[in-house]
Amino acid sequence: MREMIMRLRQIKIVPVITVEEVKDIVPIGHALADNGLPVAEITFRSGNAAKAIKLLKAERPDMLIGAGTVLNREQVHQAKTSGAEFVVSPGMNPNTVQACQQIGIPIIPGVNNPSTIEQALELGIDFVKFFPAEPSGGIAMIKALLAPYPQLQVMPTGGISTGNVRDYLAIPQIVACGGSWMVSSQMIRDNDWKKIGKLAREAVELVNISL
Repeated sequence: MREMIMRLRQIKIVPVITVEEVKDIVPIGHALADNGLPVAEITFRSGNAAKAIKLLKAERPDMLIGAGTVLNREQVHQAKTSGAEFVVSPGMNPNTVQACQQIGIPIIPGVNNPSTIEQALELGIDFVKFFPAEPSGGIAMIKALLAPYPQLQVMPTGGISTGNVRDYLAIPQIVACGGSWMVSSQMIRDNDWKKIGKLAREAVELVNISL
C-alpha cells in the first residue's frame, strides 16, 4: 500500500473511467499514459469492467490500474482476478473492506463523515476516498475532518475539475484527486482519443506547476 500511495502522490490525478465497450479501454489507456497519466480507475458501473481491466493490464503493464465502484465481495474477487492493483468503493462497507484484506488487495473506501472515518480506522484503513467531494462540503469539509484525524490520507473524488484540483492538492494529506473530466462518457462514445490525450496532458501540466 505504501508504494502505491507514493506512486499516486507522484501522479496526482486518478482518471475515473466507465467503459461500455471493452475495446475502448486500450486507446483510452494509451491516451492517458502517453500524456503523463499512467493510472486508471475502471469502474464497475459497467458490466465489462473486469474484462477492461484485464485487457488494459495486458496492453499497458506499466500502468497502475484499479477497480472502482466496487460494492461487494463478488466484485472484489473479479477485480483481483482481472489484475486490478487496488480497489475503490463509494462507501465504507466493512464486508467489502474485509474481502479485500482477506485476499491482499488494497482498498480505498469512501467516507464523508466522522462515523465512516472511524469505521475505516477500526479496520486498519487510513487511506480513504472522500466522496462525493464537492457535494459533501469540498475543501472546507476535508480540512474540518482532518483536524481530529491527522493520520488520514485522502483521495477526493466527485466534482473535481481543473478549476479546483490544485486547491485540493495543496492540502498535505491529499494523495491524489480522482476525476473524470478528461475521460468523459461523451468523449469515449465519440472515440475522441486525441481529446482525451490533450486533456490528460493539460491536467498533468496544471498539477505540476509549483503549488
